[in-house]
Amino acid sequence: MTWRSERIRVALVLGLLAVGHFALRPWLGSPRIAPDLLFLAVLVYAVRTRPGRAAVAGFLIGLLSDSLNPVAFGSAMLAYAVVGYLAAWGKAVFFADNPAVAGGLFFAGVVIRDVLVLLWGGHAAGTTVFWQLALWTPLQALTTAISGVLVLLLFRESLHVRVGE
Repeated sequence: MTWRSERIRVALVLGLLAVGHFALRPWLGSPRIAPDLLFLAVLVYAVRTRPGRAAVAGFLIGLLSDSLNPVAFGSAMLAYAVVGYLAAWGKAVFFADNPAVAGGLFFAGVVIRDVLVLLWGGHAAGTTVFWQLALWTPLQALTTAISGVLVLLLFRESLHVRVGE
């Protein structure tokens, strides 16, 4: 397989995640706990590229996310860029092709993103922050991690994930 066809296959998977975020997410439950497929696309891309490219991809997806929720414009852009950079950098430390490790990476990425958005956004205060971090963030992180592992297993040929090695 050539590098061009490999890039096209990965781009198609990432495109499916982006379309799925808007087409499927409304039917996957409450917006607070439904998997964040856009963020999942950033993390899947980040573990397959260099930190700079992952940060730019995170910034652009964060811009899209901020444009849909302009209450704290800029906080998601910065949070997505930071988490994208850290995920790409972390691939050198962790073996991200293992589905269990990737699930942990997806879970941690959502938690870190939510903490950064809450800190930088400044739009949550008091008990709202507590409930967001104690209940809603872990639930969304869990659904995103499960969805991410399913994506890695379903598209292992396109994403070159080695399962069981």
